[in-house]
Amino acid sequence: MATATIQGQKRALRKLVSASLKSLSQSQIQHQSKIVTDAVVNSAVFQTSKHISCYLSMPNGELDTAPLVAAILAAGKVLYVPRLDTSDSSHPRMDMLRVYDQPDLDSFPSGLWGIREPSYEREGRRRSNALDADQQLDLILVPGVAFDTSMGRLGHGKGYYDSFITEYIAKTARSRPFLVALALREQVLQADQVPMIAGKDWSMDCVVHPDGVLDPNKLLDGATH
Repeated sequence: MATATIQGQKRALRKLVSASLKSLSQSQIQHQSKIVTDAVVNSAVFQTSKHISCYLSMPNGELDTAPLVAAILAAGKVLYVPRLDTSDSSHPRMDMLRVYDQPDLDSFPSGLWGIREPSYEREGRRRSNALDADQQLDLILVPGVAFDTSMGRLGHGKGYYDSFITEYIAKTARSRPFLVALALREQVLQADQVPMIAGKDWSMDCVVHPDGVLDPNKLLDGATH
């Protein structure tokens, strides 16, 4: 199928699912978010991962990751969160920068779409970047607009995560991190419902949602690539 056709299908699906998410109340989102957070924190892959990337959620229409990032820090794991680099407007990109503790996280200002972001420096020193050759990511907790039971992922259309994962593997020459999507139940679709571009769009290893886990054996057994 032509790329242009797939992109059109993605836009239509993105619009449909986004409309459904806007109808959710904050209490519904918080309830679902707690179930997903508990499932992730109690999983073997979380417990065995030392270096974890997790997105900081948007204020509305998305699973709330605040309790999850707090749990990552409380467990003594190394946490990385996204920072968009728009210094080159023609080629914006995403970095993953280290969060050192909860006060550090609490100090982040809101950036694009109301999402909090770290600065590239902290207390006069450069933050660790997951793209540095000496860094390691064991687990990436991935956002998205929709996911399907075939492990397909539909992002917000900018390609930041797909590009980051590809760049991370190329630059660090390390094994691919385990990819766990976090979803509200309204974001989970049947098999092959998410259009995917071969060689560009990354599939997930598993999807955690309030009604269960897609491919639960991988979540329970740990990061097996």
